[in-house]
Amino acid sequence: MTIEEGSHSLADGHKLYTKTFKTEGPAKARLVFFPTLASKGIEVYTFDQRGWGKSVTKPSQRGHTGPTSQVLDDITSFIKTVIPSPVPLFLMGHSMGGGEVLCYAAQGPREVRQHIRGYLLESPFVDFDAKSKPSAVTVFFGRLAGKLLPHRQMTNKLNPSLISRDPAVNKRFEEDELCHDTGTLEGLSGLLDRTGQLSSGKVIIPDDAGEGGVTRIWIAHGDKDGITDYHASKRLADALQVKDKEFKTYAGYYHRLHDEPSPDKETFMEDVANWILARSTEPVQGESAKPKL
Repeated sequence: MTIEEGSHSLADGHKLYTKTFKTEGPAKARLVFFPTLASKGIEVYTFDQRGWGKSVTKPSQRGHTGPTSQVLDDITSFIKTVIPSPVPLFLMGHSMGGGEVLCYAAQGPREVRQHIRGYLLESPFVDFDAKSKPSAVTVFFGRLAGKLLPHRQMTNKLNPSLISRDPAVNKRFEEDELCHDTGTLEGLSGLLDRTGQLSSGKVIIPDDAGEGGVTRIWIAHGDKDGITDYHASKRLADALQVKDKEFKTYAGYYHRLHDEPSPDKETFMEDVANWILARSTEPVQGESAKPKL
């Protein structure tokens, strides 16, 4: 596996930190998200979204993701750098990113979605788990303040013990300077709006939101997740009106399925790879029939 670091410039000049994980031989599939899968023949493209990770170059940028429309535009901008290609492309998101990918499947530009073979969600932020849910008063004033002071930063510390059953993972998370837990009131408002729409069924994912006019979607959630709500995720999956869908329950798993103790994390990774590879060989409409970008 070869790792390439770089950057992607957005339309407004903001630069996102990127990392690409190249396969040793020809790629069987491509995924925007997950590094470990490169060993399975799946080429992986990752980026730190605006306001997070190494895309932040100064403290004032922390948490400045912008509204949901900006988040979806940034995803579109990045995806356009890796299409078109004869190798099938998949889009995956974890936690907050999972909620964003669900919204992208519903609201992203049709001409881009028609290049995405399938969507994968790991512990998606459809709603807060009771252990992490803010009070109704906090939600109300958070939304109000987000309109009045959109760029005001705030810190919302996650409980590290809810991340994984592996204490070493939780310790690394707590000590990682890139996990700054800093957001803006505008970003919080956008997150609350997305979770509210997802959990109430207002986000409708059409049956033709993927390559070949077919929506393929896989949702994975641990039933002991104390950050995002397993039951809300399951309800959303049950309500999806698409032909190719699967909801996978991971009994006893916490929030980061890919960071659980061995052999559980390997089991999860194998499931992800198998779902992608099974669909990477499916016949779909030809390149000539896809929308031109």
